[in-house]
Amino acid sequence: MNIHEYQAKGLLKEYGAPVLKGGVAYTAAEAVDAAKELGGPVWVVKAQIHAGGRGKAGGVKVVKSIEDVEAVAKDLIGKTLVTHQTGPEGKEVKRVYVEDGCMIKSEFYLAILLDRATGQLAIMASTEGGMDIEEVAEATPEKISTFTIEPATGLQAFHCRRVAFGLGLTGKAAKECQKVVASLYKAYTELDAQMLEVNPLVLTEADEMVVLDAKMSFDGNALFRHPAVRELRDESEEDPKEIEASKYELNYISLDGSIGCMVNGAGLAMATMDIIKLKGGSPANFLDVGGGATKERVTEAFKIILSDDNVEGILVNIFGGIMRCDVIAEGVVSAAREVSLSVPLVVRLEGTNVELGKQIMADSGLPIISADDLNDAAEKIVKAVKEAG
Repeated sequence: MNIHEYQAKGLLKEYGAPVLKGGVAYTAAEAVDAAKELGGPVWVVKAQIHAGGRGKAGGVKVVKSIEDVEAVAKDLIGKTLVTHQTGPEGKEVKRVYVEDGCMIKSEFYLAILLDRATGQLAIMASTEGGMDIEEVAEATPEKISTFTIEPATGLQAFHCRRVAFGLGLTGKAAKECQKVVASLYKAYTELDAQMLEVNPLVLTEADEMVVLDAKMSFDGNALFRHPAVRELRDESEEDPKEIEASKYELNYISLDGSIGCMVNGAGLAMATMDIIKLKGGSPANFLDVGGGATKERVTEAFKIILSDDNVEGILVNIFGGIMRCDVIAEGVVSAAREVSLSVPLVVRLEGTNVELGKQIMADSGLPIISADDLNDAAEKIVKAVKEAG
């Protein structure tokens, strides 16, 4: 789960991280009120969306008058902001964050995330703050310092010193940086975050460190432990299909391809998407119906796939263990009839009650294409989509 910048800063402040004062506003009038309460003389008005690259897209403005705060807020609220992370469709700005300005001496990049290769937490730091870290990694990878932290020992003082010295900081600035690293690590671990990114972390003219921007995402499986964090969820920033899928305990992620996938098991789902690409197609989604899906859940999964206008064909790939093939077949037939299926459908079933499942589909009278194995299924759906197109 992702949250907005102002929400992340609110959480980090509770852990002692240095953040500037600010206020969220849903209207230009509220933005003016927030600016007046802060006092000025310089404010920063920031669009709040779940995507990076806002500054380059015109979503972050430094202003020096109340009138300009109002004008910028009017321009941003309701605007569709397109960044390199939103895709061409962009995201609508529903709120802005009005924050105090500060005198910046240096900008840095700092992030804490899970290193899946080692199973440890990793800290990334760079002197190239304020830039897209992907660009830095490609052009000047030597300017990014990354190291992991042993879970058994956790963050130690030498880790904090390593970050500070790696950023070229000394004296008061180095001590301030070490405090920031400690507070961010504590917030990350105690809140079960998946990623915490500060870009930029700035050093002011007074040699004070400030978390000038913050992005946080959380482990959805751990949110039951953090009801306050769960309340920060903004469904308007999420894909409606993914929200609908979560209501039925379906693991769904929308992609940009044309072949819808319904599979049981995350590993099998990944393999299915891979083979679709191998055969010249492109998956429209990741959808894992799980091992204990019911006919109703399968029907809803089918509806969610077809709610994507980009879907030109569907591949159902089920290996029945706990999940019975006849239940899948009943769900597929029920959903196909309910939504008046108009795109090619290929189904590959294997496992428990597979013959019964195939019989249910054969007796349905629907134009369902049966496949013998995964390779056969991928070839048939890619071919069917191309012929239909």
